[in-house]
Amino acid sequence: MIVIPAIDLKGGRCVRLMQGRADAETVYAEDPVAMAQRWEAEGAAYLHLVDLDGAFEGKPMHAEAVAKIAAALSIPVELGGGLRTDDHVRAMLDCGVDRVILGTRAIEEPSALQALVDAFGRRIVVGIDARDGLVQVKGWVETSKVEALELARQVDAMGVDTIIYTDTSTDGMMRGHNVAATQAMCDAVTCNVVASGGVSSLGDIEALAALSHPRLSGAIVGKALYEGAVTLPDLLVASGERSQTGTE
Repeated sequence: MIVIPAIDLKGGRCVRLMQGRADAETVYAEDPVAMAQRWEAEGAAYLHLVDLDGAFEGKPMHAEAVAKIAAALSIPVELGGGLRTDDHVRAMLDCGVDRVILGTRAIEEPSALQALVDAFGRRIVVGIDARDGLVQVKGWVETSKVEALELARQVDAMGVDTIIYTDTSTDGMMRGHNVAATQAMCDAVTCNVVASGGVSSLGDIEALAALSHPRLSGAIVGKALYEGAVTLPDLLVASGERSQTGTE
């Protein structure tokens, strides 16, 4: 299991939202490229980018910034937020993004999702964001009637390589990760699962690592890093990604 730092883009800056609410924003950096380089320098093997403006607007709003980040790093990056058409997906993959994350389309256009998976394979990731077990869409503004585990089984059957599962009730709250929900998600599928939402301490990462689940491939960490509650090197040790001596 790897630890994946998150960079959320809004208005060209690096921010974090509380439970995805646009009116609960904290700005952490004016230069997302410099922040991305910091996480790489501290040992990140992968980076998670979210175009928050894109999620709310329904189209990519930070394409230039994303391209600059991808070009500045030697590690791969993934991107989610506002990728509602095939052209959006292709444009982001062409600008240097390793894989793209689709959420709303997984529910609204399953046939289109299948076609993209057939065309791009592992580079198509499905983000399942859920509150009380039900999937949220369109930047978490709307809650569907679709159960998260059922959607996970459906996209797994399509051949999706990775699901990013976020418990939106814990995201940005610094109250701990819902480990039980993540385990249930891992148990429900045969693809890889990346845990997201509420990781706020070394204990959260240690609890996830202790699951030793073969399908749990990573954990995304955001606010805890920006608030200084944890450090990336310590998280890498807690996850087993790096030893105490710094060797992997």
